[in-house]
Amino acid sequence: MSYIPLEQLKNAWIFRHKSLVISEQDIAKIKPMSQQRANIVWDTFISKQVDHPDFFKKGDWPFDNDTWSEQGKWESIWDSDDVDLPALITQHLNWDNNTVVYFCSARNNVIETTWLVFKRCWKNFLFIDDGPLLVGKKRKEAVQFNANGLFKIGTKK
Repeated sequence: MSYIPLEQLKNAWIFRHKSLVISEQDIAKIKPMSQQRANIVWDTFISKQVDHPDFFKKGDWPFDNDTWSEQGKWESIWDSDDVDLPALITQHLNWDNNTVVYFCSARNNVIETTWLVFKRCWKNFLFIDDGPLLVGKKRKEAVQFNANGLFKIGTKK
């Protein structure tokens, strides 16, 4: 089985938060991966060396400063009434709405959804802000969100 029910996700509350309501149609498209599938996705798209963004090291593309081109602030927008992702992110990730994306917070915690659903629900996802990466299937562009309220945009080499 590739996915687990959303209710089984350790921090499923982020998608049921009363102040950030998600439609049932979008909830159905937020698919936490089973640990086995998450490990495969992490190893394929993120790192074969480490299991969490805190531990990236030489040889991991997110560790390479040449990966990242710009940074910006996400937390101030998250705290505001603005519902849109920071413009720098949407300009960088110029993907079709149906692009499959992976929100990768650790080797055993990867959530699959579409770019459209992520854009609508990004504030829910970013209750987890300790370095998760957003990558697209068959895409080189990436974003990393950090707990200091900043994000980095870049291109995987």
